[in-house]
Amino acid sequence: MSPKALVSAIVAGLLILSAAFAPLIAPHDPFALGSFNLMDSELPPIWINGGDARFLLGTDTQGRDVLSAILYGMRVSLIVGFAAVAISASVGTLIGLIAGFRGGWLDAVLMRFADVILSFPTILIALLVSGIARGVLPDTRQGDYAIYVLILAIAINEWTQYARTVRGQTLAEGALDYVKAARISGLSDTRILHRHILPNVLSPVIVIATINLGLAVLAEATLSFLGVGMPVTQPSLGTLIRIGNENLFSGVWWVVVFPAVTLVMLVLSVNIFGDWLRDALNPRHG
Repeated sequence: MSPKALVSAIVAGLLILSAAFAPLIAPHDPFALGSFNLMDSELPPIWINGGDARFLLGTDTQGRDVLSAILYGMRVSLIVGFAAVAISASVGTLIGLIAGFRGGWLDAVLMRFADVILSFPTILIALLVSGIARGVLPDTRQGDYAIYVLILAIAINEWTQYARTVRGQTLAEGALDYVKAARISGLSDTRILHRHILPNVLSPVIVIATINLGLAVLAEATLSFLGVGMPVTQPSLGTLIRIGNENLFSGVWWVVVFPAVTLVMLVLSVNIFGDWLRDALNPRHG
């Protein structure tokens, strides 16, 4: 592993672990609104004059600890990212296997549908799904279902990459002798796909999933920044950046800078590791 990939893997691992164990390592609970004290609002980071040792990265306009908000916000962003990638990878892999193995009119229909989905930008589809959800769900329940809407909005566009890649791999594997022998021996199509073809097409799926994790987190942050993502009561990194951006020019720069730096570090480290993983699993890209 190259030094760059190793550093990115360590950074990504530390960020993911800190988000996973946020309830244990966060100094405060950013969801406990009753614990906020307006007297502690807009405190700068500890190394700046006026900082408080209780709040390492300072506080926002409500007196909420920025570090704790980042840990919990990153947790929400990663939950959305992992769930969206899991759904899109599962659906895309299944469709790709069926299209590549069956061929014919079914392959043509599935791939043309994938082409239609690919013709729309991810953010546009996500905004459309979010808008439909807001129109269908009552106002009192939109916050409860916000995370599910985000996951669906991001996943609904990303499955096409897996489907097209797996289809190509399945076509190539299906022409090999071991698959022909499995068919001649009388194995069912489901068994051939599960035991013989699927294990051999998983490498590109893992690579795409790794890279798409960073993109999914970025998409969630974008939607939340636009105000159609997570609510203020359940902040993600995008929500924290949006809230901080509103107070950026009032001098409370740390409220937006630290969540933004965390987002950049997370997405960049995952993408760099994904690039290395792609080259490691497929030397032809090296």
